[in-house]
Amino acid sequence: MNFNMRKIVINSAFIGMATGFSGLTIGGVATASAQDAQTVPPAGVYKLDPTHANLTWTVKHNTISNYTARFGKLDATLSLDPAKIEASKIEVTIDPTSVDVPYPADYKATHAKSPYATWPEEISKDPKKLNSGAFPKITFTSTSVKKTGDKTAEIVGNLTFLGVTKPVTLNATLNGAIDSHPFAGVPAIGFAAEGTFDRTAFGQPVGFVGKDVTIRFDGEFIQDPAASPSK
Repeated sequence: MNFNMRKIVINSAFIGMATGFSGLTIGGVATASAQDAQTVPPAGVYKLDPTHANLTWTVKHNTISNYTARFGKLDATLSLDPAKIEASKIEVTIDPTSVDVPYPADYKATHAKSPYATWPEEISKDPKKLNSGAFPKITFTSTSVKKTGDKTAEIVGNLTFLGVTKPVTLNATLNGAIDSHPFAGVPAIGFAAEGTFDRTAFGQPVGFVGKDVTIRFDGEFIQDPAASPSK
C-alpha cells in the first residue's frame, strides 16, 4: 500500500475561511452549548488545538474499496487577517510516524515475512509508502486564499512530501467562530477542509492502490494572544 498525505495541506483550508470574511458575520457560539452568535474572527495568530483536530486520508485499493487512515500528530499556525484575506497564511506540519490504520486483520498472520510488526509501522517506515526514516515530516504552506462563498474558500499551498514540493488545492468550510473559548478565554474558530492530490507526483509507485489521495480535516484553532495584535 502506498499512502501519502499532507495534513498539512488540509489545515490551510481553514485559513481561507477565517480570513475570507472581512465585514461578514459568521455564525458561532458564545459558550460550548450555545445559541448562534454573530462574530467575525479578529486578526491575529491562531494555533491548532491538538485535542480537537482530526486529519484523515483515503486511497482506493484494488479499485474496489477504500483504505482510510489518520495522523495523530500535527501542528499548524494560522496568521489571520479578516480585512485582507489574501494576506493570511497557514503553515502545517505532520508527523508521518503518527499514522494510524486500525485494520481488523492480524498483520503478522498475513505478512509473516514482513520486517514490520504492525500496519502503522509498515505504512510509516516503508520506503515505498511514507518513508518516515528519510523524511520525518510532511509540511504544507499556503500560497493563496480565495473566497468562494460566505463560509467557503479555496486554499492553494505547497505540499512537501517525500522530499518533493507540489501545489495542492483544498476546499474549506468555516464551521464557526466564537469570541471567547470556554477554557482558553480567547477567540477561536473551527473549519473543515478537503482536497485530493496525486501521490505519484511525489514519487510514490502505484502498486495496488490508486494514485489519488483524498485528505479530510476537521479542527479548531485558538488565538495566541502573545503573537496577536492587542485590541
